[in-house]
Amino acid sequence: MADGNDFDEFYRSTRHRVVTVLYALGGNLPDAQDAAQEAYARAWQRWSRVGGYADPEAWVRTVGHRIQINRWRKVRNGLTAYRRHGPQPAVEPPSENTLALVTALRRLPAEQREAIVLHHLVDLPVTAVATQLGVSANTVKTRLARGRRALAQLVGDVLPEESVNA
Repeated sequence: MADGNDFDEFYRSTRHRVVTVLYALGGNLPDAQDAAQEAYARAWQRWSRVGGYADPEAWVRTVGHRIQINRWRKVRNGLTAYRRHGPQPAVEPPSENTLALVTALRRLPAEQREAIVLHHLVDLPVTAVATQLGVSANTVKTRLARGRRALAQLVGDVLPEESVNA
């Protein structure tokens, strides 16, 4: 067996047995189907070699079973890590100022918002912002200036009264 037609015939004649064996080994049909699919994809990629084996079906079964075992290990290791470290600490809700800033940023034109976020929140220099956005540095400076003016007005409109007076 060495060409694509041979692989098609091999697949049609063996897929049911391979999935059945993997299902019996793992006890989960969707996992067995996924592992078989991945094993057949790997066999197809190496068909010039695998097709010459005395029992290519055994190769696919072995690869499929190893794929299942690796998935089980990942799940087990994830559970072990979870037990060791516990759940992630709860994240505090955003402050009123953060919500006001996000609300104001959403109201800016996209170009100004991108420039402000990249320059002030990501802390990129103007030249790096220009490179990332594919515009000149002067264009970024203009967007920053216009965006800051608009943002100052918008933040004043959305901040709670006590935050403005504080």
